[in-house]
Amino acid sequence: MKREVVVCGAGIVGLCSAHYLLERGHRVTILERGEPDHDCCSLGNAGFISPSHFVPLAAPGIVRKALGWMGDPESPFYIRPRLDPGLISWGLRFWRASSPGRARRAGPLLRDLNLASRALFEELAARTGNAFGLSLEGLLLLVRTERGFEEERDLAARSLELGMPAQVLDAKAVAALEPDLAFDILGGVLYPLDAHLVPQRLVPTMTRLVQERGGTIVWGAEIRDWKTYQSSVAAAVTSKGDFGGEEFVLTAGSWTPILGRGLGLRLPMQPGKGYSLTLDMPRRLPKRSMILQEARVAVTPMGSSLRVGGTMELAGYDLRIHEPRIRGLIRSLSRYLPTYRPEDFASVRPWCGLRPCTPDGLPYVGRTRRWPNLIVASGHAMMGVSMGPVTGKLVSELVSKESPSVDLSGLSAERFG
Repeated sequence: MKREVVVCGAGIVGLCSAHYLLERGHRVTILERGEPDHDCCSLGNAGFISPSHFVPLAAPGIVRKALGWMGDPESPFYIRPRLDPGLISWGLRFWRASSPGRARRAGPLLRDLNLASRALFEELAARTGNAFGLSLEGLLLLVRTERGFEEERDLAARSLELGMPAQVLDAKAVAALEPDLAFDILGGVLYPLDAHLVPQRLVPTMTRLVQERGGTIVWGAEIRDWKTYQSSVAAAVTSKGDFGGEEFVLTAGSWTPILGRGLGLRLPMQPGKGYSLTLDMPRRLPKRSMILQEARVAVTPMGSSLRVGGTMELAGYDLRIHEPRIRGLIRSLSRYLPTYRPEDFASVRPWCGLRPCTPDGLPYVGRTRRWPNLIVASGHAMMGVSMGPVTGKLVSELVSKESPSVDLSGLSAERFG
């Protein structure tokens, strides 16, 4: 049975949802508050496809590390102190979720989601002539400290338990894989199943695919309210008029809880600001994407450019650039990879975006009990691009009344009440 579906948000999750809904024959309208050239968190990130990221954001030991970072303005993590009941509640839930047991239980689910998404990206690349620069070279995770090396050896062993290859390397072996770069590290781990792409090419590619299949995108349509009838959502009330449908999908990233509030939904989430710098024509380009582990910095070759990204700043919806965070990224890059110098970035304009972070580090994907014709697909934190296609496919399966191809019981949109 073909349905009239309204997708709320044109980030990568919204575009992928629309794409797979259209593939199944549904009629789709996307409502996007921005214009066709709008910026979004899908554009400026590291472009990782990350089966190796099987530990959720609420990882064991992360609270202790975060408290240690708080006094350093260049550290990977910062919370702007403020009396915000939502932030306090989120923080308590995050602390409770960051246990070894929960992280271990989340591992198989995150693995399955990311591996399924990787396969879908390969299909999309074949269909589009690899218009978004998909590279299947794997990921190198680099460490500089003995403690970091010990932690990553344990995680590599866990990756093997989950059926995903991981190779622990000394510094010499890392250098042999990337002979054009200089390193100052103890070693690293190679995750061969990881991949990367160019986000600023992926978003227009998915936009084109949606439009070619007959999907409608209404730009500048800010959702201001909802119309409901009995137990169903009937229409989204926007700055461009009312848009009715039989099914609605909330894919508004960090703004999802604000839209959900208008429907009486409680979707705990905090916007986690991340930064990136894109260096055109760098001195050298790596073959693979990398993570500078202790610094929590991502490094990605994108065509002839190099993108450096990272940090997690919980400062509400503030999109101001804070220079210490940028300095921290650049200094970390130069410490691990002396090939690159701070002066290389003197004229680079920083970017920032808001990642939608749930308290337990798992996304919200599924229908709501209160509004059975409403699906929430949001809260992917740093993995929106990585999980975009599989989330879109799952949304299309739910709308089509098919059994989801991945178990969604741990991703309930209403798991926090």
